[in-house]
Amino acid sequence: RVSFDVGIYKLGGHSVYLDQQNGAMGKRETVADFGRNLACWTDAIVARVFSQQTLEQLTQASHKPVINALSDLYHPCQALADLLALKERFGELNQVHLAYVGDGNNVCHSLMIGAALSGMRMTVVTPQGFSPDAQVLLQVQKIAATTGAVLELSPHLSAAAGADAIYTDTWLSMGDKADPAEIERIFKPYQINTAVMQRLAVKYFMHCLPAHREHEVTSEVLDSDASLVLLQAENRMHAQNAVLISLFA
Repeated sequence: RVSFDVGIYKLGGHSVYLDQQNGAMGKRETVADFGRNLACWTDAIVARVFSQQTLEQLTQASHKPVINALSDLYHPCQALADLLALKERFGELNQVHLAYVGDGNNVCHSLMIGAALSGMRMTVVTPQGFSPDAQVLLQVQKIAATTGAVLELSPHLSAAAGADAIYTDTWLSMGDKADPAEIERIFKPYQINTAVMQRLAVKYFMHCLPAHREHEVTSEVLDSDASLVLLQAENRMHAQNAVLISLFA
């Protein structure tokens, strides 16, 4: 929210924030009615929701642009910020090898799509049963076939060896009601720590934040010179501003 608020202000605009009390879509009024009303007063809607279905209903109802700030299936603004960080570090994205380790969640989905569109090589490492969504994988494979991108899937951390950057995210996805202790047991072997960074010979570490220190990543890695997390955070505003400018310029 803050990155959008500040970015809109820097561009000379004004934002109005509706929380779950004042903007409870689907409760006080239907998602469609909510979207139609907002479209009467605003130039665009930035929606951070749980369900992708809610986002799509909002988009269908509104005649103004709807920007996906996060859903359970995608996190495109974050992926734009991440790709910008990689471009700043490496130049041409089609020369970059990115490894993603952890849950095949919304962040993973958007990164795969962005990597495929950019002609990148991306290795996705997840425990058995936590792979990315099958429909998203199909979409990514179709894109990769036209751009020359390479997508690799593996349950083995060793598959990330030699990547230019390694990316991880929280082990417990948004809205996930799984037992935290069981998730910890399953994902602990996939923790990114200094030994893993050295063994895999990876130069940079990435995380969308907030990070759970000493779980998916150790503080030693998160706070190290190899960490790009603050660059990613800064780039969220720049990437989102670019989206806004593209809509209204």
